[in-house]
Parts: sequence; structure tokens; C-alpha cells
Amino acid sequence: MLTELHARVKKHLRENDVRYSTGRQKFIAALHAAGGPRSATHLHTSELDDVPLSSLYRTLTVLENVGVLERTHDGDGVAMFELGEWLLGHHHHLICTSCDIVTDIDLGNDLENAVAEISATVAASHGFTMTGHTLDVLGLCEDCG
Repeated sequence: MLTELHARVKKHLRENDVRYSTGRQKFIAALHAAGGPRSATHLHTSELDDVPLSSLYRTLTVLENVGVLERTHDGDGVAMFELGEWLLGHHHHLICTSCDIVTDIDLGNDLENAVAEISATVAASHGFTMTGHTLDVLGLCEDCG
């Protein structure tokens, strides 16, 4: 899976005239291993502590600008980063408002269709053209609840 992920990211970066350096490969591997959105601070202190913080932020910016990463936020509004949906597949998040852990969830077809339908209805009722949707559920995780 990781080899395929690297190949897809490398191809995408090449198409956008961005080099897939060893440091960027390490970053993608760390984010993949994290299993969900992580803040820059979390990545720096746990998975990439040997990478200067300035390099980490530059990498986040570059990869977000070309669509390899997507930004979301925890319950306190702190920026969290994860691999783009085109790499991971469509999913949603459970966000613990106590420990700020963000967990990726797949709703399954029936619930996903219901969320999409509700989102489209809300958008249309406001004259808005929907191009996608996300669902973040705030609450307490098992450990904090």
C-alpha cells in the first residue's frame, strides 16, 4: 500500500512540477502511518522530530497547494493535515473535543448517500451549487467519554 501511495504522489507531484524529495517521501510515510489528520506540532514531536519545523511547514504548504494534503481542524480550530481524498478515498471525521484526536470514519453506502442528499438539499435551498461535502462530528472519544 505504501509503495503504491508513493507512486501516486510522485506522479501527481511530477505533473505539477514539484520534486518528490526524500524528505517529502518521509513526510508522506509518516502521515500515512498516523492513520488520520495530524497537526504540524504532532507530526514534528512524534513522527518527524528530526525535521526542522521550518522545513515541515514548507512541506505542508507545498503539498497542500498541489492537493496532496487537505486541511481540516480539530475541536479547537487547530489546523490538521491528512492525505487528500483522491489518495485515501472519501471519508468523514470524529473529533474529540477533549483530547483533540481526529478519527477517520467511512459511513458506508446507505449513510453516505443520506449525508450527500441532505447536503445537496441544504445547498440547493440556499442557491448554492454543491461540489462536495464533509462531515465532522464533535464529541468525546471512548477514552475521554
